[in-house]
Amino acid sequence: MRLLVSVSSAAEASAALAGGADVIDAKDPLAGALGAVSPEVLREIYAAVAGTRPVTAALGDALREGAVEADSCAFAAAGARFVKIGFAGIDSASRVAALIAAAVRGAAMGSDGAASVVAVAYADADRVGSIRPESLVSVATRAGARGLLLDTADKSGPGLRGLMTPDRLASWVAAAHDAGVFVALAGKLIADDLAFVQDAGADIAGVRGAACEGGRTGRISANRVMLLRNLCERQPASASRTVSI
Repeated sequence: MRLLVSVSSAAEASAALAGGADVIDAKDPLAGALGAVSPEVLREIYAAVAGTRPVTAALGDALREGAVEADSCAFAAAGARFVKIGFAGIDSASRVAALIAAAVRGAAMGSDGAASVVAVAYADADRVGSIRPESLVSVATRAGARGLLLDTADKSGPGLRGLMTPDRLASWVAAAHDAGVFVALAGKLIADDLAFVQDAGADIAGVRGAACEGGRTGRISANRVMLLRNLCERQPASASRTVSI
């Protein structure tokens, strides 16, 4: 299982790299669950990573097709291999599909086809009026998403482990894999949650607060990232498939 670490700056990206993070995710933790950094900050993060790891970027919760297409294009052009979009306030499958398709078009235009889209489901979908995780799998894959992320929208509420039973989570991951996409799990994960995520069959575990000194809005610590990376390596290799991103 790979470790994704969300960073808000080039300095944090360097710390995450020093700790052994497998994927560097650009995100502004002060702007919500999927807060976007500016394209300028993303370019700085991309330069700091220098091609040694994949770079992903949160775009926020999609509202309008034109806006999400333009943002996907700009962030792909700035170096993101994957752009992540959520759907707070939207529970219509057709609307979600149209927004994902717009993001797919923008990502392709901004990177000559090299960038793709990760659609984000919320384990606490009822809190934000979002499409349910089980419904998003088929909608996202038909619309062209290459990956799915299950996260939490309300960072003051329960984490993923408090919202999803092991059986429900494993079933969701299996359905996504059967649909041909990779799966990342996040949502206030701590070190003790990594075995839970691995057992569900996830390809990627995503963290922010667990990798920071001072919590989610603190600063990335290379030592904390190293501890999390080591825990990922200790999990049984057979529990999840190999993913290429």
